Amino acid sequence: MPTGPSDGYHGPVVDWAFFYLMIGLKLPLLALLWLVWWSVRAQPEAETGEEGDGGAKDRPDHPPAPRPRRPRRGPHGDPAAPAPPRVRTVARGRRVRS
Repeated sequence: MPTGPSDGYHGPVVDWAFFYLMIGLKLPLLALLWLVWWSVRAQPEAETGEEGDGGAKDRPDHPPAPRPRRPRRGPHGDPAAPAPPRVRTVARGRRVRS
């Protein structure tokens, strides 16, 4: 009957990847919980003596005027403008003398 460390079941070796997954990834979660706890406990800022809405005071009285409409086309308006005349130039090739 053999005895020694080679007998029986040997589980997988716990390495750094397991430690990272089980411990290292919990740190951002703990930081988030601390941030929420800190923000709930925070005291509101003291009011300053200034009264007002805190916004800009130089607002325009009304929105800008709308832009002019485009001309109507089709059966209820003028026909579409004709296309501009096309000018084609004749490309001359070089003659090869033989």
